[in-house]
Amino acid sequence: MAGHSQFKNIMYRKGAQDAKRAKVFTKIIRELTTSARLNADPEANSRLRQAIIAARGANMPKDTMERAIKRGAGGEDTTDYAEVRYEGYGPAGVAVIVEALTDNRNRTTAEVRAAFTKYGGNLGETNSVSFMFDRIGMLRYPKEKIDFDPLFEAALEAGAQNIEEAEKTYEIECGLEDFATVRDGLIHKFGNPEGAELIWKPQTTISVDEEKAISLIKLIDLLEDNDDVQSVFANFDIPDEVMEKLARSI
Repeated sequence: MAGHSQFKNIMYRKGAQDAKRAKVFTKIIRELTTSARLNADPEANSRLRQAIIAARGANMPKDTMERAIKRGAGGEDTTDYAEVRYEGYGPAGVAVIVEALTDNRNRTTAEVRAAFTKYGGNLGETNSVSFMFDRIGMLRYPKEKIDFDPLFEAALEAGAQNIEEAEKTYEIECGLEDFATVRDGLIHKFGNPEGAELIWKPQTTISVDEEKAISLIKLIDLLEDNDDVQSVFANFDIPDEVMEKLARSI
């Protein structure tokens, strides 16, 4: 299990997915509202279009999504959110990048720092670990609905750099500057993807043993549980056998 796929696929305790559902909706609603302030037309607002794809991927009810967009476009939500990126090291020297959308930078910084400290990590300065990652675009399509060959050809034609097969999805990677073109080209041919986002992909990964993996999982879980945190990326690699053991014990 490699750490570049945002950790949200790892549900290592019973009920974790349901427990996190409300948190996921809260984060997406915040992004929908914030991005809709710029322009409520997703065709003219790439950020809003991306947020809508995330909402659909999370099975958010259509009326919930539309209300969030309306609040942002109509100025009903006047909360001033700022985008903040935190970087640091977790257990076993794993590099961690945290992206947040917050209305109180001091509060969020204190909470993120406390999470790192609690599990044996430390929060660093901006750019202290991001040089070990590549900022890229990623789209995910379900394998059960699409054949690899036509997707592969269309992705390359649109400008994608790489396609990998995960357990249940195809993961299409592209350069930051090509993201909107690749996304829109694939949507035109195959419909909306399960996910379309900008990620931090590690250039190399660090193998983590069982003892450190427990602390690392708890750190990432605590960070993702924070309402202000939108995404967490890390360059860990936990062996499958360790992950399976932890799934039974945590």
